[in-house]
Amino acid sequence: MLFLFLTRTTLSVPALMGAIMCMGVATANSILVVSFATSRLDEQGNAVRAAVEAGATRFRPVIMTAMAMIIGMVPMALGLGDGGEQNAPLGRAVIGGLLCATVATLLFVPVSLH
Repeated sequence: MLFLFLTRTTLSVPALMGAIMCMGVATANSILVVSFATSRLDEQGNAVRAAVEAGATRFRPVIMTAMAMIIGMVPMALGLGDGGEQNAPLGRAVIGGLLCATVATLLFVPVSLH
């Protein structure tokens, strides 16, 4: 929502579709971190160490997944071409949502495991 506000994009059906898409990618990234932390916790028995290792080890896959989606949405978010402004809110919602969700996945998800 913040990214839509900053880009002066109205809330619309494509923007809401973008938010739903963003939630799917963010959830997949969070599951990746949590499943790794759970397996490390079973092996080590130390929740803090498992959470730190999960955040550090899964940092690159989470960043790569988010950046691939963000970079793929840039042309849509720019809204260039005939009718491009119609789908621009979708791209902007995905970009803004993934920027926030990636930070949350890498910082807040491991902390909440503790």
